[in-house]
Amino acid sequence: MTQTPFSQAETAAEKRLFIKTYGCQMNVYDSERMADVLRPLGYATTDDAAEADFVILNTCHIREKAAEKIYSELGKLREMRDERRQAGRDMTIAVAGCVAQAEGEEIMRRQPAVDIVVGPQAYHQLPELLTRTARARGERIGADFAPDDKFDALPVARGTTGPTAFLTVQEGCDKFCTFCVVPYTRGAEWSRPLHAVLEEARQLAGRGVREVTLLGQNVNAYDGERADGKKATLAELAYALADIPGLDRIRYTTSHPNDMSDDLIAAHADLDALMPYLHLPVQAGSDRILRLMNRKHGRQKYLDLIARIRAARPDMALSGDFIVGFPGETDREFEETLDLVRQVRYASAFAFMYSPRPGTPAAGMGRQVEPEVARERLQRLIALVSEQQVAFNQAQVGRTLNVLFERPGRHPERRQAIGRSPYLQSVHVDDADHLIGRIVPVQILSGRQNSLHGHLISQQKAA
Repeated sequence: MTQTPFSQAETAAEKRLFIKTYGCQMNVYDSERMADVLRPLGYATTDDAAEADFVILNTCHIREKAAEKIYSELGKLREMRDERRQAGRDMTIAVAGCVAQAEGEEIMRRQPAVDIVVGPQAYHQLPELLTRTARARGERIGADFAPDDKFDALPVARGTTGPTAFLTVQEGCDKFCTFCVVPYTRGAEWSRPLHAVLEEARQLAGRGVREVTLLGQNVNAYDGERADGKKATLAELAYALADIPGLDRIRYTTSHPNDMSDDLIAAHADLDALMPYLHLPVQAGSDRILRLMNRKHGRQKYLDLIARIRAARPDMALSGDFIVGFPGETDREFEETLDLVRQVRYASAFAFMYSPRPGTPAAGMGRQVEPEVARERLQRLIALVSEQQVAFNQAQVGRTLNVLFERPGRHPERRQAIGRSPYLQSVHVDDADHLIGRIVPVQILSGRQNSLHGHLISQQKAA
């Protein structure tokens, strides 16, 4: 979870907004947009909840006990609000995001300190809900599924700062994996119209954004409406984005193997702006477990897809998601997952121990794997993917990579700056703090598990 950073330019505003963001990149985008819709009401952001007039917890429902963590946080906020009231000030508390969508009524019942509950498709209603709450009347819960209404209501201008930005293009999921709550908390698949995405991207480029990451629960299922009424694919969107002046890099996440179309694979070969990094979750290496998960793809289909992608873009770095200890998973089936990881050779991967999500089909399946067995499998899988990540990073040593510098590093005395390689690796470079917002060639000197270190090519020539 993160405290989402926003611009502090509006220091003259009388009211302060604090947003705590849990979970995925889409929640980070949503938190930024919440700040956008509240900015006209005079809210500037703060990183101190105790100083905030309005506190929003933007929640994620993917992990086990997510709601309990929120209730713990709400207890602390209630104490802060009581202290503020004793000092003659007040605090409005809101719960947003997927936990709000799934458990809205329960949140209001269990924690009366909460003033507003708003789902991920209704946060554009925050100004109205906030006004109603201030007047102590009206409905306090907004949790409907109407993404088109939401995006139509959001301000065109965004408060984004820095050279990178998230851009939501698709929401919801129709896949109904048996372990996943997203179809129930985010609704059916829906794509923003092509013109709306391009307009927001142009606005971002005008603010100095050089790289956008397109977001969606199934982003490669994007089928936004074109001006002629036909549907555009994610590949078409990528080509259109690549034509926007100043927008030099395009990424997207998260993808489903079944939606990795031929034209999207071809776009990776054709477009320099489409970065050679792909997050393509498989979840397991056993066909039987994949069927139980309702993934609708098999092991060999996934491996064949990886081969086609690498044929189109040989330097493609791959990332994935894995769940170990799914109900009924045997030792042999887990070994099949390890074997798949060895064949694919991931640049990075995320591994999780299965945890039942209430209301999902998998939660009611028999043969739940013992926690100690699942933990041992998780440790083995993490060790393997960590080994592959280190190997991938160390393979960059001696290469020259174009790095987009994003922010100052932890060593200002060395004028350090941190950027991202085309493969999404964090790159640390000294004497580069004047290059933030620029894409610069860097020679890689060393590679660790989570980052690279390099120096500017100009320094090498000067030496």
